[in-house]
Amino acid sequence: MVSVVAIGRAWAACDVGGGGNGITLLLLAPVIWVAAAVPWLVLHGTLGRRHRGAALAVGLVFTLWFTWFLVTWLGIPDSYPAPLCPGNVPPWWPSLLPT
Repeated sequence: MVSVVAIGRAWAACDVGGGGNGITLLLLAPVIWVAAAVPWLVLHGTLGRRHRGAALAVGLVFTLWFTWFLVTWLGIPDSYPAPLCPGNVPPWWPSLLPT
């Protein structure tokens, strides 16, 4: 679960929340996993039977987009005052990826 790890690292780098972040991520992990697995099942059931390469390409693009979306939506909260992260963006976040 790259998304969960990246969200946790962003929260830790920007000092978001407190000690409850691990529990929050633990509860969110199954929901994120299901939300990421369902599109793969749909792709396999529809496009994957005839065009495996296309289904794999669409699935990988969706997974990359979904990971970026989750990290920027959950991992970088706009409303949280971030004294450690200017603009609420962790220092390790690549500058070429928008938040």
